[in-house]
Formats: sequence, C-alpha cells, structure tokens
Amino acid sequence: MSVSSAAVAAVSGLGFGLSLIVAIGAQNAFVLRQGISGRHVAAVVTVCTVSDIVLIAAGVGGFGVIVESAPGALVVARYAGAVFLIGYAVPTARRALSPDALRAEAARTTAAFGATVATCLALTWLNPHVYLDTVLLLGSFASTYASPDRWFLGAGAMLASLLWFTALGFGARLLGPLFARPLAWRVLDSVIAVVLLVLGLGLLCSG
Repeated sequence: MSVSSAAVAAVSGLGFGLSLIVAIGAQNAFVLRQGISGRHVAAVVTVCTVSDIVLIAAGVGGFGVIVESAPGALVVARYAGAVFLIGYAVPTARRALSPDALRAEAARTTAAFGATVATCLALTWLNPHVYLDTVLLLGSFASTYASPDRWFLGAGAMLASLLWFTALGFGARLLGPLFARPLAWRVLDSVIAVVLLVLGLGLLCSG
C-alpha cells in the first residue's frame, strides 16, 4: 500500500459517499427541519453520522453479501419503512395545512429528546435504501480495492457523512430569518410531507 493509493481511495470514498448522501430524502429533510428549529441538532447529527459510520463499516467489511443473501429481511424492512414514512407524513401534512398545529408546536419550547432521537433512528434504520446504497452499493465499490485501501475508501465515505450532516444540521440555522414567518414553515412541511409520502408509496410499489 502506498500513500498515494491510500489518498486516492480516501478521496474516492469521499466523493462516492457524498454522491449517495446528498439527495432529498426523509432523513435529510428531518435533519434540515431540526436544524432550522434548533431542536436537539447535535443529537440528530450524531445519530445520523454514527449510523452511517456503522453501515459503511459493514459494507466495507463485506456484510453486504449477507444482506444480499437474505432478501426476506429487505422485504420486511421495505414494508416497515413504508408504513413509518407514510405515518410520519400525516402529522407533517397536518402542520402544513393547519396554522393551529404550527402554533401548538411553537408553544412547546422543545420537542421530547427521546422522541426526536427515536424518530431519527427510525428514519435511518427503517429505510431499506440505506442498506441497498450504503451497505450493498458502497460495499461492492469498496470490494474493487485491495484490503488496506478499501478501508481508506470507507474512511473517506465516513468523512463525507460527518461533513454533510454537520453542515446540514448546523448550517440550517442560517435559514432562521427566512423561517421566522409561519408561511415558510408551512411550505417546508408541505415539501417534507410530499417527500415522505412519495418515498413511502415508492417502497410499497417497489415490491
């Protein structure tokens, strides 16, 4: 293993990781909303980052082969994820359509820490795409590298997750002045509700 090959592998992992994670999805939408509201941002960013690190390590370590050989588990994850996403879309849509729901939420100075973390975990681990992309796809890409360089590629992908979730969660506060208006929150929740619904229905129809 040379320093140059390790560096190339790490940069490749960084780019590949960003290509997988920088997309509109339920998890990113949740992180964005928490970041704008300033509620438990550090916890949400930590949960998402640590989850990605575990999944990336599993993919690079060859766990993707096990996942691929157990299609039944992915089917269960797909339907469980669909039910959760559609279920989570309902209160999100209610907030978007009802000013009273927004005021009720604003009256609570902070959402329950446990509920926030649980929701973040569910949006991450009940999404079958995370296993297909992070474990199988990244794992397959990593398998094209020799053993030492493979882990540098994984480290690059892990760094991509850390950078992305940190930037999304803590950078979202820059949008604070825009979201001082209730209308902006209603628009954001409308977009999030549509994303959640589309993703949930997509999971149901993909079978």
